[in-house]
Amino acid sequence: MYIAIEGVIGVGKTTLARLLQPAFDSEVLLEIFEENPFLSDFYGDRDRYAFQTQMFFLLSRYHQQRRSVPELLAKNGNLLSDYTFAKDSLFARINLAGDELDMYGRVHEALAEKIKHPDLLVFLRAETKTLMERIEMRDRPYERDMDSGYIAELGKTYAEFFSKPYNNTPVLTIDADELDFVREPKDLEFIKKKIEEALEKTPLQPKLIEK
Repeated sequence: MYIAIEGVIGVGKTTLARLLQPAFDSEVLLEIFEENPFLSDFYGDRDRYAFQTQMFFLLSRYHQQRRSVPELLAKNGNLLSDYTFAKDSLFARINLAGDELDMYGRVHEALAEKIKHPDLLVFLRAETKTLMERIEMRDRPYERDMDSGYIAELGKTYAEFFSKPYNNTPVLTIDADELDFVREPKDLEFIKKKIEEALEKTPLQPKLIEK
């Protein structure tokens, strides 16, 4: 069982993956993003640093997914990730254009063929206002100048992409605006049940291990 949790910046992907780990007796794969040397500059000047930032993320995510996903699944059989390789191209659509986007697209297409797809994508959806509040609350230095317009554009792109299956991968969409799965056990249990129900509809899944 391989589940990827997706959503716009600030929605709570990493936190949810960690909280669900005991319930599904799974390994956890977390995106490595703070190692990107261009990230801070990108948020200050998107046009100038977009290509460098995007290509670094693409190669970093490829190497992590290519190596870690098979290893962790072989070790445990259950894996939760706070991102999917497909998400990288969503950022590219917004941040790149022209020849840079074309070059990125060719590299992404070649690398994507070697990546294992999740059995289920969990898309956490939230309004821009909610996302900006959560970004401000976690107060990461490189996100302090985050543009709400950029977050809104990402939100539209994510919603369009996850409105349908990707590569035949089922998508479970959960509205996260009114959920506080950190402080409210009932909200975490609600998400867990939704995931279990979605997995029951996916014929290739092994039965979940009950704790």
